[in-house]
Amino acid sequence: MRSSRLLSILLLLQTRRQLTARELATELEVSLRTIYRDVEALAAAGVPVYADQGRAGGYRLVDGYRTKLTGLTEGEAAALFMVGMPGPAAALGLTEQTSAAELKLLAALGPDQRDRAGRLKNRFHLDMPAWYREAEDSPHLAAIAAAVLHDRRIKVLYRRWEAPREVERILEPYGLVLKNGTWYVVAATPGGLRTYRVSNILELTPTDEEFTRPDGFDLGRHWQDHLDQFEQRRFTSEAVVRISAPLVARLSDLSSTLLLKAIADAGAEPDEDGSITVAVPIEAIGNAATQLVRYGDRLEVLDPPELRAELSRLARSLVALYES
Repeated sequence: MRSSRLLSILLLLQTRRQLTARELATELEVSLRTIYRDVEALAAAGVPVYADQGRAGGYRLVDGYRTKLTGLTEGEAAALFMVGMPGPAAALGLTEQTSAAELKLLAALGPDQRDRAGRLKNRFHLDMPAWYREAEDSPHLAAIAAAVLHDRRIKVLYRRWEAPREVERILEPYGLVLKNGTWYVVAATPGGLRTYRVSNILELTPTDEEFTRPDGFDLGRHWQDHLDQFEQRRFTSEAVVRISAPLVARLSDLSSTLLLKAIADAGAEPDEDGSITVAVPIEAIGNAATQLVRYGDRLEVLDPPELRAELSRLARSLVALYES
């Protein structure tokens, strides 16, 4: 553990040129006394580190000194794909590995390349969760990630939307996908490949049983196929709706991508009053009514009659609730 910390101090000084003892202690999450001892150990080992005194002082390496000890460990190499994504890395339990990998990468660069990399890091930021929602709590995520990396089966208790709500499953996890702040695990089951929402896993038991993933399995391609099939299953019909002019003007602000796409695909032109009539794909009648009722009287469903009837029922129930 100490040797890893000594190397981190050395690489930090090489990449950032000068750091105070307090900055090093904060970076490495240790005490000031530990930093003082570690710097003394580096100097005793022949590393040309010295301290500048005064308010603007700190530890530095002799100009021109560069270490070649930048090889990545197995864990750091595996965590490279998470560099630049501290939130997901922390969720997977890879914070230490990604930080060390990033530090070694920076240490291997020349000064100009390092400055450019620093500018890019400070000027681009990835924030996964959508607006108005927090990232889901997934306490078993790190255990699933370990099983994915080592091709180990896991036993889970999973909560699903249909009865029976809680079911036990033996999964062969092929990969993890982070979509809009939500983690999913793609896993093989006796019934074929399935996708499970990680936050719905109530209990998890690791096993020592190895599995063999099929040759040529491509997680990215599988996920895109899964999304395409999901969209085909999701939209089973369509509705004809009249969108009022005020709502048309606000669709972009409301993130109403489905209505915007329907208007763009149809090339619909506004009527004399500025409203637009267009066909939109819908799910089951109940789901469609729940989604469209939020627009109130700014959107009218013209067809099908079943959807109009469901919206009428929802409206009457709301009136009855609030008039009482």
